[in-house]
Amino acid sequence: MKKITIAIDGFSSTGKSTLAKQLAKHLGYVYVDTGAMYRAVTFFAMKNGYITADFFDKQTLINSLPSIKLHFEFNPELGFAEMYLNDVNIETEIRTLEVSNFVSLVAEVSEVRAKLVEQQQEMGKGKGIVMDGRDIGTVVFPKAELKVFMTASSETRAQRRFEELQQKGQTVSFDEVLKNVEQRDYIDTHRDDSPLRKADDAIEIDNSYLTREEQFNAVLEMVEDVTKSL
Repeated sequence: MKKITIAIDGFSSTGKSTLAKQLAKHLGYVYVDTGAMYRAVTFFAMKNGYITADFFDKQTLINSLPSIKLHFEFNPELGFAEMYLNDVNIETEIRTLEVSNFVSLVAEVSEVRAKLVEQQQEMGKGKGIVMDGRDIGTVVFPKAELKVFMTASSETRAQRRFEELQQKGQTVSFDEVLKNVEQRDYIDTHRDDSPLRKADDAIEIDNSYLTREEQFNAVLEMVEDVTKSL
């Protein structure tokens, strides 16, 4: 079966990464979590004091970009690739609500996007890749053979994220998580550089009431339809 590029975009906490991992594992494709890359840069900015609740030294972060080296390493015990920043595993650190609160601001920075998009396009040159994010079908791989755009109500997404954080032992309230989801939606869809939007040829999936299995089967059928037509 001919390998293709699968671009999965959508709002935060719609399960993009979960779906992308399922597809990559089933198809034997490479999976790239672009959100983790933006979270890694955000974590770097936080760790170095470039961004706080009331301060963002954007220019210093831009100047520091050459010193940021990102890569993924597959963890066979977990079954997916983990994020490394300058050769240090930061997979756990980047999944906190605090990082979530700042990641959309960092992702607005054009220089950050340019650096990461270049890396992402390099990763996908050989096809056989599933990549999820906010601008994969519109900017990173505008010629992807299959584009999926995922959405769900903000309340549904907040509940999913709230339960996920609780399972990880983080102390958060549902209202905090809902506020974060709504803030990220606004920033992601209103930024000047590569705003979140559905590509004209993307297939939209509202998974508010879909199980993971139903969603996976629906998209897998799309993959099979596309590959058969090539």
